[in-house]
Amino acid sequence: MRHDANTFPPPRLAEVDALRGFALLGILVVNIGVFASSYYGSGMPDPVFDRPLDRAVQLAVALLFETKFYLLFSFLFGYSFTLQIDSAQRAGRAFVPRFCRRLAGLALLGLLHALLLYVGDILLLYALLGLLLLAWRNWTPAGAVRFGVACIIVSGLVWGALGGLMLVFGDGVDPALVQQQAGQALAAYRGTPATIIAWRWQDLTGVVWPGLVLLQAPGTLAMFLFGLAAGRRRLLADGARQVPAGRLVAIGLPLGLAGAVVYAYAAVFYRASALGVLGMAVGLLSAPLLTGAYVGLALRGFRSAAGGALAAALAPAGRMALSNYLLQSLVCALLFTGYGLGLIGRLAPWQTLLIALALFAIQLRVSAWWLTRHGYGPAEWLLRAVTHAAWPRWRRD
Repeated sequence: MRHDANTFPPPRLAEVDALRGFALLGILVVNIGVFASSYYGSGMPDPVFDRPLDRAVQLAVALLFETKFYLLFSFLFGYSFTLQIDSAQRAGRAFVPRFCRRLAGLALLGLLHALLLYVGDILLLYALLGLLLLAWRNWTPAGAVRFGVACIIVSGLVWGALGGLMLVFGDGVDPALVQQQAGQALAAYRGTPATIIAWRWQDLTGVVWPGLVLLQAPGTLAMFLFGLAAGRRRLLADGARQVPAGRLVAIGLPLGLAGAVVYAYAAVFYRASALGVLGMAVGLLSAPLLTGAYVGLALRGFRSAAGGALAAALAPAGRMALSNYLLQSLVCALLFTGYGLGLIGRLAPWQTLLIALALFAIQLRVSAWWLTRHGYGPAEWLLRAVTHAAWPRWRRD
C-alpha cells in the first residue's frame, strides 16, 4: 500500500522549518563537545585542554547554546503535534493510533541512536513524554502554559535545594575516580565497535538516562506544552505575525542572558561542585526565557530581506531535522570514536566548534539539494511510513 501516491502534504510553515534548522545548529554545537571529550559532564575539566582559550570557547558554548536549543526543539515538537492533529482530521483518520505508531518508531530510532551513535540521545525521551502530550492534548492553552511554568519552577527549585545541601554537607566529586572513569571511556571510545557499544550501554543505564530524566525531562515537557498552547492559538500559522516577538525579546533577553551568565560561569569554573549545581538551577529557570528571546529575535529577523534569505537557507535543514540530527551523530561518531578516526581527546574546543560550523554549513547545502528530489528526508520518510502504516512516495517527479 502506498500513501499519498500522487501528492505531498500541504505547504509547510517556512518559519517553523527555519526555527527547526536553527535549533539543529545549537544542538550540534553542544553535542559535538560530548563526542570530543571523555571529561564532558564529569565534573572536571579535561586536563589536556584547560587553557584560557579552551575555557573561553567553553564559556561561549555554555552561555549561548547549552540548555537552550533542546528547549527550542521541544517547543517545535509540541507545536508540530497540533499540526499532526489537524492533518489527521483533514484525512479523516483516527489520530491516536497514528501518533502512537509515530512514538513507537521514534522510541526505536532513539534507542538505536543511543546505543550505536550518541549516548545523549533525546528521541527516546521525546517518545515517552509524547505519551503525556497525547493524554493532555485537550488541555486549554492557558492550562498547558501554567503546568509548563510549574514544571520549570519545580525543577529549578529541586536542583537549587540539592546545591544548598551540597554546600552544607560538602561536595561529592572524587577527582581520582573521575580521571579513572574518563580514561576508561577514552579507551572504550577509541576501541572497537563492540567496546564502544558496551560503554554506551553502561553509560546509558548507569548515568546518562537518569541525568536526562532529572535534568532535561521537566524542561522538555514544559516546552512541549508551550508548543501545544502556541499551536492551539495558531501563533505561527500566519507568517508568525501573531507571535509577540518584541515581548519575548524584551523580557527573555535580559533575564535569560543574566541566568545564562551565572550558569556558564558555574558550569566551566565550578562544574559538579555545590556552586556548579546552584548555577545549574539558575540555568534551568532562565534557559526557557533565553530560548523565547531567540525565537523572538529569529522571527523578527526572518521578516527582513537578509533574514528572509537566512530563513530560506535554514528551512530545508529543518524540514528534514530528524535525518540531520542522526547524520550529525553519525559524522561525529566517525570523527571521534573507533568507528573512524578516533579523535576523542585530541582536538581543542575551538577546533571542535569549527568542525560543527562546517558540518552544519554542509548540511544546509545537502538538505536543499535532497529536497529538490525527495519529499522527505530519509529518516522522516521511514517515520512517516510507520506513522501512516503505508509507504510514502520516495522521489519527486
